[in-house]
Amino acid sequence: MLIFRTDQYPLPLPAGHRFPAEKYALLADAVARLAPAQLDIAPAATHDELMLAHAANYVMALFDGSIDASSMREIGLPWSPELVERSARSVGATIGAARSALQYGAGINLAGGTHHAGHAKGSGFCVFNDVAVTIRLLQREGRIRRTAVIDLDVHQGNGTAELFQGDGNVFTLSLHGEKNFPFRRTPSTLDVGVADNTRDDAYLQLLDDALHTLAANFQPDLVFYLAGADPYAGDRLGRLSLSKAGLLARDRRVFDLCEQRQWPLALVMAGGYAVPISDTVDIHVQTVRELLSRHHPKGG
Repeated sequence: MLIFRTDQYPLPLPAGHRFPAEKYALLADAVARLAPAQLDIAPAATHDELMLAHAANYVMALFDGSIDASSMREIGLPWSPELVERSARSVGATIGAARSALQYGAGINLAGGTHHAGHAKGSGFCVFNDVAVTIRLLQREGRIRRTAVIDLDVHQGNGTAELFQGDGNVFTLSLHGEKNFPFRRTPSTLDVGVADNTRDDAYLQLLDDALHTLAANFQPDLVFYLAGADPYAGDRLGRLSLSKAGLLARDRRVFDLCEQRQWPLALVMAGGYAVPISDTVDIHVQTVRELLSRHHPKGG
């Protein structure tokens, strides 16, 4: 199993910006202690690859810096060449994780899960939709036909839903805060809204039901799991009340299902905005550690 990182590519942000860019280096450092031989630097997705899911004029405006200020306000990050490079690397990391999953059974991107980016725009700290680009690329190559996206970030995956709306070969499952961002949504194949302040047991029951529906109705060639840390009780943007133990139980349910059905799994991190940031990192690390415990090292 291969693990891809993007933290070597800086993301310049103004002081006090609420996007927790530093979590990626902290996470990569922690994972390097767990599996140093399996860490790879992510390649950048090409323009052609990005245009498999995104409008050509949107992609080119980002790369040449001509994108308008209102579009960048919706993304919520200031434009810079470094932002575009980092975002393309994050897509490349998910492509690498998916290829690893098809070869070894699992793969990990220590970033990614940028599920608010749609066909012609970004949103909510998401520039490109890494999972959507990867699905379209692997379909074009003939490596996969049917794919499931299990999105357990606390925010609904509206960009992913838009990009695959009406596509019977992609099952999009989003379990998210009912009253949280985004407030205008495109329906997923299966959306499950979760009430504010929901705790572990109630959340896990909703997840069990959703995973049962997926398994009973769809047989994917590959699964993408967005393991957001933001359902955590201490998350600034989450509004749910899961414990770290509850989030680990969530991960185990997804991993168990993929093992039972022999579905290759590409893991991406998605969101997390806890204070202190070490809580977000702890949650992501326990997800990675759990998946590592179930798979042999690269090539094994």
